[in-house]
Amino acid sequence: MDLLVLDPTQDPDQDGHISQVTHSHVTPVSPPCFRKEVDSDGICWLTFDTPNASANVWNFATLEEFDRHIEELHRDHEVCALIIRGSKEKVFIAGADLKMVQTLPSEELYELLALGQDVFTHLESLRIPKIAAIHGTCVGGGFEMALACDYRVASKCDSTRIGLPETQLGLIPAWGGSTRLPRLIGLPKALDLIIRGKIMTADQAKRQGLVHEVVPEEHLMSFAKKMALKPMRINAHHFHFTQVWPIPQWLRYHAKSLLTSKHSWMKEVQASPLIAIDVITHGASKSIEESLLLEQGAIRKLADSGMTKSLIETFLRKENASKKLPAPYIHVKPRSITHVAVIGAGVMGSGIAYALACKGTRVLLCDTSPDFIARGVDRINQLFQAGVKNHVLTRKQARESKDRITFTSESVPMKRMDMVIEAIVEEMSVKKQLFADLAMRCRDDTILATNTSALSVMEIAKAVPYPERVVGLHFFNPAHLMPLVEVVQLEKTLPEVVTTMMRFVQSMGKTPILVRDAPGFIVNRILVPYLLGAVKLAVDMRDPWMIDDAMTEFGMPMGPLRLLDEVGFDVALHVEKTLRNAFGDRVPQCSLLSEMMAHGMLGRKNDRGFYSAFQSKNGEQPNPEVLTFLQPKVGSLTKAQIIDQLQGLMQDEAQRCLDDKVAASASDIELAMTLGAGYPPFRHLFPHQT
Repeated sequence: MDLLVLDPTQDPDQDGHISQVTHSHVTPVSPPCFRKEVDSDGICWLTFDTPNASANVWNFATLEEFDRHIEELHRDHEVCALIIRGSKEKVFIAGADLKMVQTLPSEELYELLALGQDVFTHLESLRIPKIAAIHGTCVGGGFEMALACDYRVASKCDSTRIGLPETQLGLIPAWGGSTRLPRLIGLPKALDLIIRGKIMTADQAKRQGLVHEVVPEEHLMSFAKKMALKPMRINAHHFHFTQVWPIPQWLRYHAKSLLTSKHSWMKEVQASPLIAIDVITHGASKSIEESLLLEQGAIRKLADSGMTKSLIETFLRKENASKKLPAPYIHVKPRSITHVAVIGAGVMGSGIAYALACKGTRVLLCDTSPDFIARGVDRINQLFQAGVKNHVLTRKQARESKDRITFTSESVPMKRMDMVIEAIVEEMSVKKQLFADLAMRCRDDTILATNTSALSVMEIAKAVPYPERVVGLHFFNPAHLMPLVEVVQLEKTLPEVVTTMMRFVQSMGKTPILVRDAPGFIVNRILVPYLLGAVKLAVDMRDPWMIDDAMTEFGMPMGPLRLLDEVGFDVALHVEKTLRNAFGDRVPQCSLLSEMMAHGMLGRKNDRGFYSAFQSKNGEQPNPEVLTFLQPKVGSLTKAQIIDQLQGLMQDEAQRCLDDKVAASASDIELAMTLGAGYPPFRHLFPHQT
């Protein structure tokens, strides 16, 4: 890879350390963001505390102020150690200011990127023990600063999260992370963590070697001081045996081959994971200074790319939607939701109950028979077991969360419930009957929510005497993992109810998108024409699976035929019927799914769909049964033509959603499709508005 190289900006002074860096950017005077205190033992406590902000981030002002303190410490021979800590409740250092990265002119952005690296190198060269006392989020540039310290200790706390997620934003760790982490834990582990952009708990970070110790929050500072007073190797430039030839070269080939086989679209764009692989493996065989220059050359290219700007824009939209309320509801006070009933112990209901319990909500999970409840209990137990196995939950957290769920197959009073979420079969008459019954068993102020994926929420609300307290909460499968929830409001929905639902979804760690009650809402309305359009193309093809190849190369997480298998043909046909009743022939027509279903094919649920052998060691394989239903024509579409047609179907329906005011803005529609359907954020869903 041809990487740009920056000229070194640092030179050792006559005392041998790197002097305070200077840059042409002039930062306006602002209130101090750091507090420096030296205790009686000669330890300097440097506290990052940005005034009037919930998070500490790196920008020109904070980097330059931090560097001034480091320069003072270089010249202060009375200080024997440095402990860096944060003052925010949930954030140590959240990394670089992404809004600045997104909006700065190129030259100023390059200067910011170089400044961060220079400042952390300046920190690393400090000749006293340097300890990062991490409590709260420590990601990106925050953790790169910690890597420049000699010792890292983290609090054993739910809010403590550690990692380098830059590749998720189209960037790479370029303030020393791509250089220091491989030397600390070895190339294979560093490549895996950086490529995936994985953010870990404190315990996971310790197992990976990113931090030295994890201690209870109340002991964090005393432990950090204890370590500061111990003898410690200063500026120990790590060397890991995986840096030795030919390991970096082999890892580069293997990692890139594995990545492009799973994500073929990366071959066509300037994908940051591939560039990260090049920087890390090339830099491993070079000096630290040369490796840092490789980081800077790569980050310059990436920061200017359209893909990176799109990924950052999507991230900021998601952050905004996950924390703030839509403009009309900013000043509407939400109600507290502490007790929730979930009706339906199937896959969706069990997943919703599990997700709620993990976030501290008491849940009553109801169904109509002991057998259904038993299956729901089994599903939830499996989710808890997987959560512990994957280190999402500790055993203690799993036990406590499980204790928050109560099960019943009886029709019990629900006067204690602040909210009821219905997740039963997608049949209007059954849902209306249930809502009429719930209206009698619940308080008049209990919020009733339906998890319908396409049915009219307004029609369901007609079954209760207070439709103003009825909303749609459309979770996506699997409910405990998928980040999107479509919050469906009616014309009569109380503002307090809307605000409560938005905050409720945010408290689950998910992203709510407020939508108007309309067939299919956003995601299904756009997705179904795309899926049916793919089925219609498949009928005429000798190799229908090429459709999936084309769309995964486009950037979708899985092809449309594979997604139909996952959804289930019965569910897909049900949603198709709902949308066809609303939009007529605008929905692509094709009898293939009905014919396959008539022959007993349902998709993954019975291992007979466009694919089969889902549970095999090698994963799902094309199902040759499909070919008996096709009528291939002479000549075939190219992948580019397939992409053009199917992307066009999504773009056309997205524009109609905007015209019909199903959502407040094009950005809401794009975010919903990205989070709910995996639409690649670096592609344009609204090409004429970019």
